[in-house]
Amino acid sequence: MKREGAWRIFANEYNDSNVVIRGTGEKKPSYVITPLGAKINRLFVVGVLTDVESLSEENELLRAHVSDPTGIYTLYSGQFQPDVTATLLNIEIPSFLAFVGKVRIFEPEEGVLYLSVRPEVVYEVDSSVRDRWILETCKSTWERINAVRDAMKLSSPSINELVKLGYSRQLSEGVIKAIKSYKNIDVNRYLNSIEEALRYLLPEEEGLLSGEVDIEAQEEKREEKDGMEETVLEIIKEIEGDKGAQWDVIVERCQQLGMDKDTVEEIISSLLDKGLIYEPVLGMIKTT
Repeated sequence: MKREGAWRIFANEYNDSNVVIRGTGEKKPSYVITPLGAKINRLFVVGVLTDVESLSEENELLRAHVSDPTGIYTLYSGQFQPDVTATLLNIEIPSFLAFVGKVRIFEPEEGVLYLSVRPEVVYEVDSSVRDRWILETCKSTWERINAVRDAMKLSSPSINELVKLGYSRQLSEGVIKAIKSYKNIDVNRYLNSIEEALRYLLPEEEGLLSGEVDIEAQEEKREEKDGMEETVLEIIKEIEGDKGAQWDVIVERCQQLGMDKDTVEEIISSLLDKGLIYEPVLGMIKTT
């Protein structure tokens, strides 16, 4: 069974979620369906570690909070994640932190849902990694907004119809589940989140969305790079070992073929979004 890909998603969309698909059996994963149709089992988040609190003697259970421009993620780490727990206990606060983790669902009673994350790996990073994550998460959020809008325009929304419009099957499945489960999805709330996140990076800029033209232009550029995705994917297959291929090595190899660094990183992110590759640990890429 292949490992689930890690979604890039802002805290407010994750925390707004109240739809769960529970796995049955020992190895069946559970999923959180967000209002924009992300079907999440694992997440990749970069933000600011704001606090760490011990909830038991000898630090057997920790609670930590990581903030992004839209809200706060709550993390729980215990005795089964000793490396994560040690890192959280020793890292300076505040610090930029990247983590990959699984959804953690607590439902004390029917209709009451609390979401958090059980981190599998955490790393201290610098502001450039945080900024890149914000940009990539804006793009993936924008794609989900468009998918929800397109689904709502269909007379009989279906997974196959969304796939025909160019969306991945994974996203199409999540969007159809979302529009059936959530009433009156407020896409403007998440458009505002994108603008807030971009303004967080460029505080002097006004009207960043400019009627959504800027984001649409970015999407058009990404479409132009579709022909390069196969090349990048083949390079990853060529150099990956048992643990995967290092992100920086992939970029370097692609640059040797004449691609620029920003383009390569956008393509890698696109392949991640499509589920063709995944990150077993931060900075390592493997094909699915």
